[in-house]
Amino acid sequence: VQLQASGGGLVQSGGSLRLSCAASGRTFSSYVMGWFRQAPGKEREFVASISPRGGITYYGDSVKGRFTISRDNAKNTVYLQMNSLSPEDAAVYYCAADPSAIAGRFRPTQYAYWGQGTLVTVSS
Repeated sequence: VQLQASGGGLVQSGGSLRLSCAASGRTFSSYVMGWFRQAPGKEREFVASISPRGGITYYGDSVKGRFTISRDNAKNTVYLQMNSLSPEDAAVYYCAADPSAIAGRFRPTQYAYWGQGTLVTVSS
């Protein structure tokens, strides 16, 4: 599986962005998908994950109520809608995939495939 993340950019505090992650391959619909982020000098942090059919989602505590993960299996794409952004959300955002089909996977080591990352910058 190859993953291509996009949609990052510069946004003002309080603004919104939607990230996309396009996946190659015909088995996308059987993979759990996740989003992580990493700010300079910090460890990679779990943001959200979604089950293969989209019925189960999980969120990191810092983004609950502001971010929404979704997927379109017909388009082999997972999305991350980010609202009410703050400077603390600034990071490189990575999408990840794993064939385990278990949505409750919160550690980077639990994902087999990674995209290249997309940079989100939030101005105060």
